[in-house]
Amino acid sequence: MTADSQTASATRRAGRWAPGTQVLWRYRGNGARYRAQVHIARPVTVVRDDAEVLAVWMAPGTRCVKPVLADGTSVYHEPLSTRYLKPRATRVESWHGTGVLKLARPGEPWSVWLFWEPGWRFKNWYVNLEEPRSRWSLGVDSEDHFLDISVNPDRSWSWRDEDEFAQAQADGLVDVELAARVRQAGARAVRVIEEWGSPFRDGWERWRPDPAWPVPRLPDDWDRPAG
Repeated sequence: MTADSQTASATRRAGRWAPGTQVLWRYRGNGARYRAQVHIARPVTVVRDDAEVLAVWMAPGTRCVKPVLADGTSVYHEPLSTRYLKPRATRVESWHGTGVLKLARPGEPWSVWLFWEPGWRFKNWYVNLEEPRSRWSLGVDSEDHFLDISVNPDRSWSWRDEDEFAQAQADGLVDVELAARVRQAGARAVRVIEEWGSPFRDGWERWRPDPAWPVPRLPDDWDRPAG
C-alpha cells in the first residue's frame, strides 16, 4: 500500500476524507427499472469534508459516466415525450468546459454547484434537487430528482427543468409522494436562497483549486456496489 492510499484509508476510518482525496460522486437511475443501477459517475477531488459540508471539485477533462439511450443516442436528442420511456445505457465521456465545484450539506435533499466562465468569471449557482447522499468507502451516491434551481450572481433565481419533472411524473418515474417531497425540498431551498444562507453567502465563488491536483481517474469498477 502506498503512502497516499494509507492516508486515504486512515481518513475513511475517521469518517471523513482529507482534502485532495479522490472519490466518486454517483447517481442511480430513476424509476424501479434503473434505481439499482449507477447511471452517472463523476470522479472528483475532495476540497473540504466536515460536519458542515462536503465540497468536491470536478476538474475540466474528467472522464465521467453519463446516461444515454440504449442505441447510444444522447438522451437530450430524444423528444421529452418519449425520453424516459426508451431503454437506457451508459457511456464514458470527458467533461467539457470549466470545472464544477459541488457543495452538499449532510442530510440535505439538494446539492449546490458552482459554475465559472473561462478565466474564472463566476457564472452561477445551481441547486440540484436530489436524494440526500449516502456515503460509502469510495464516494457518495444519490438519485437526481429532475427539478433544479438556477441562482444568478445578483441573487435572482429561477426554476429549471420543470418540464422534465412533469414528464417524469407522467411516465411514472416520480410518484405522488416523491413529487411532494421534491416540491417541499425546493421550497426550503428557495428560502435559503432568499435569506442568502449557506453556502451562497460563504464566498465559495472566490475559491480556486490547488493547481497540483491531478485530474481524477475514472476507476474500472465505477459501478461497484457501495460498501
